[in-house]
Amino acid sequence: MTDETLPPETAHPGTPPHDCPLCPRLVAYRAEQRERHPNWWNAPVPPMGDASAWMAIVGLAPGLKGANRTGRPFHGDEAGKMLFGTLAELGLATETPEGWDAPGLFITNAVSCAPPGNLPETAEKHNCRPYLATQLAALPALKVVVALGETAHQAAIKAIGGKLPKYRFGHGAVHKLPSGVTLVDSYHCSRLNTNTGLLTPAMFRDALSTAMMLGHAPVLHGDTMA
Repeated sequence: MTDETLPPETAHPGTPPHDCPLCPRLVAYRAEQRERHPNWWNAPVPPMGDASAWMAIVGLAPGLKGANRTGRPFHGDEAGKMLFGTLAELGLATETPEGWDAPGLFITNAVSCAPPGNLPETAEKHNCRPYLATQLAALPALKVVVALGETAHQAAIKAIGGKLPKYRFGHGAVHKLPSGVTLVDSYHCSRLNTNTGLLTPAMFRDALSTAMMLGHAPVLHGDTMA
């Protein structure tokens, strides 16, 4: 593995083991990618952030050529460019030589391993949910969660302790969960969604701006809310 693909050390609770065996299909896919791309990360992608985070962003799963390659959530593909570019516009992230720095934010996925076709199966979502639940439970300052897509919406609600029928997914929807955490929904910032117009940059910025206001977030630079 090269230095460029080596992620930072993390000991955040709920980080899956490097060779997590829970999902046979994903284990086989990992092995296949390790053969094809031995310099890629090709393992469960650890979350990005720390226990002081006030906002968590939950995606679907690592992109094959993005986080599965780099070992960092939303690093290395178009979805990550849109996510971190928008966070930077809002004053919540800055670009560094190593990637993106987003103090106060915690970024993870509903499923930690890259799935074939970017589509995790139901059992794989269930297998990974305890990791997500542990990750979010270890954030005592957490105020708001942004769910990127319906899979992330369902995973976040179940991880935090809500009941799905009560909270329906919808872009821009805001849900106050029993724990006191607020959930904000957004369509996933995937290339497919942006290319088809399902999600526009303005729509995505609006959803993240809502989360930012609900969390009373400090910004890294400037007055971005004017």
